[in-house]
Amino acid sequence: MTNYALRVPESLYTYARKVAEEEHVSMNQFFVMAIAEKVSALKTETYFRERQSRGELNAFDTWLNASPDAEPMAGDELV
Repeated sequence: MTNYALRVPESLYTYARKVAEEEHVSMNQFFVMAIAEKVSALKTETYFRERQSRGELNAFDTWLNASPDAEPMAGDELV
């Protein structure tokens, strides 16, 4: 485990402390969870950008055209 001194604006710290108390977690746990959520969001964005770069619209159109022209299954209807 690594230690890191973090400087936080007072207003943000006050709000974070309030949220941590409401969630019944320590400030350390709150900051670690917040960092983990941000890292996860950035990794997800990178993943989808990479997937998008490999996509081929013509292949997608071919796949769509090969799909059967049928009524949606129960629960899949557009509302």
